[in-house]
Amino acid sequence: MFNNYFYNQGMRKLTVAFGTIFNNIQVKKRSGDSTIQSIRVPLAYGPKEKFMVRLDQQSSLENREFAITLPRMGFEISGIAYDGGRKLTRIQKYRTVKTGSTEVTNYNYTPVPYNISYKLYVFTANAENGLQIVEQILPYFQPDYTVTLNLIPEMGIKRDVPIILTDVSYEDTYDGDFTTRRAVTYTLSFTAKTYLFGPPYTSKVIKETQADTYSDTTATARESRVTVVPDPLSADADDDFGFTTTISVFDDGRSYNPTKDGDE
Repeated sequence: MFNNYFYNQGMRKLTVAFGTIFNNIQVKKRSGDSTIQSIRVPLAYGPKEKFMVRLDQQSSLENREFAITLPRMGFEISGIAYDGGRKLTRIQKYRTVKTGSTEVTNYNYTPVPYNISYKLYVFTANAENGLQIVEQILPYFQPDYTVTLNLIPEMGIKRDVPIILTDVSYEDTYDGDFTTRRAVTYTLSFTAKTYLFGPPYTSKVIKETQADTYSDTTATARESRVTVVPDPLSADADDDFGFTTTISVFDDGRSYNPTKDGDE
């Protein structure tokens, strides 16, 4: 069952989009109405413990590199959960004509809804910088912010994914003497309601359908046949075309009185 390799990069694209939202946060130092310094806060993917260890290793004010360590931000995936409330019928298909071929279509079944949880960490050396960063984030989430993901480009499938802010926590970890640098940490929790697509499939383009009718289930001779073909017959799968329906009525095994309905 699982021998068909596929990778639509659904969670990767969502994670990149999530990080992109926060990659232009700035902190400014002011003197009156003048800006003395403007710092773009660096953002990296990684667990909170990784950043805290680095802070502990550079806890002295005598370390000149410490000034460029803070402020900074980090984020990570904290959970993945199935969301049955958004589940749709499994048999629905998304179709598109395969690139370079008019005889084959690509299709994919209804995606599976999942909630991806993220945590965003804000590390600053003082309360003021932390407030500047958080205030640049919170007004955009009411409580959600929607991003558009190009989930399967070859099929033109795009999805609007709401990212919901669920919680904000604050921690001031100051422990030590007056030479120890203070570390202020904000943790923002988010939930992204996305969809994950399964493996892609291909099928040939259907250019004719036929249905036979009988008077009852035990009959051996058909009463009529309905045939539907594209109009014109030379139409490709991605063309704008109509349909021609031909109804043939049978009597004692012989066909008679055929009728056609065009552009149905």
